[in-house]
Amino acid sequence: MTTRLVQVNMKALDAAALGRFWAEALGWASDDEEYGSSLMPVGFSYPDPTAVCIDLINHPERKTVKNRVHVDLATTSAEHQAELVARLRELGATPADVGQGDVPWTVLADPEGNEFCVLEPREIYRDTGPIAAVVVDCADPRALAGFWEGAMDWTLHTATDDQATLRSSKGVGPYLEFVRTPDRKTVWNRVHLDVAPYPGDDMAAEEERLRGLGAGDPGIDQSGLHWRVLTDPEGNEFCLLTSR
Repeated sequence: MTTRLVQVNMKALDAAALGRFWAEALGWASDDEEYGSSLMPVGFSYPDPTAVCIDLINHPERKTVKNRVHVDLATTSAEHQAELVARLRELGATPADVGQGDVPWTVLADPEGNEFCVLEPREIYRDTGPIAAVVVDCADPRALAGFWEGAMDWTLHTATDDQATLRSSKGVGPYLEFVRTPDRKTVWNRVHLDVAPYPGDDMAAEEERLRGLGAGDPGIDQSGLHWRVLTDPEGNEFCLLTSR
């Protein structure tokens, strides 16, 4: 038994509007639902390791702190990076200062203030698609990547005290990266990871396995949910979806 990362879940004041921004930004299709908006590549068969989709959920609470999970966008040249930044600005993105200093990548915020990065060209991201990486801030990248390596069928590529990286065992799609930061989690995460077991696997058994690896309980009422909300060893919420 194992899980796989299938999507990034993002809360939004207006999921349909934010979905339109991200669909334009990524060149993806958006599917508006009563609860929000789902984004995936055009012609994509969900779920597939070639992409980690985005699921936007309407929620009335506004963003108050820097997100602990964000996406990095890939570019193929300096010209592409400049063009993408300009296009994103036209779509409604704004410059963001998260203390990055003088770096070769550009930090922006989407129309609801969610931070993301437009990276300079890097060979490692040449085949990831528009999303180069899903990045998680943490206190101990090596330990947290170890938890997720056990939780999913993703392969650990690098692990140091400052950064750790995983990618689907199929060798496709974006990377999942853990980066050491001095900030500590203070509120629930508006952006989090969603994982799902493979078809035929039992969700309850998978939840028990994840708890054995170090997953915790967020302490909320889940009686009306058909998925399970858990926390990783650093307290970051994530959802275990039904098998698919």
